[in-house]
Amino acid sequence: MGKPRPLGITEAERDALVVSRAGVCCICLSAPAAHVDHCHEKGRVRGVLCFSCNAALGQFKDRPDVTRRAATYLEGNAWKPILVAPGVYQLPS
Repeated sequence: MGKPRPLGITEAERDALVVSRAGVCCICLSAPAAHVDHCHEKGRVRGVLCFSCNAALGQFKDRPDVTRRAATYLEGNAWKPILVAPGVYQLPS
């Protein structure tokens, strides 16, 4: 019986993925790519990430909307709800 294949890829496929990214994280482009990232909903492999970027995506629960708001916040664009009627606010998209 062979070794289990986490995420459905072999060690060789994982190694090839790391090499295809020049050994660096797909997000920060600086730290070593040590973790295979995957979509928790569909199980599809997305790429290879460093520990910190992989953990960050996990903290954001793999939600692109939350990640975009985080990027907007970091860029200095404060999150502000839009007043549409007295006491009624629309959240920015």
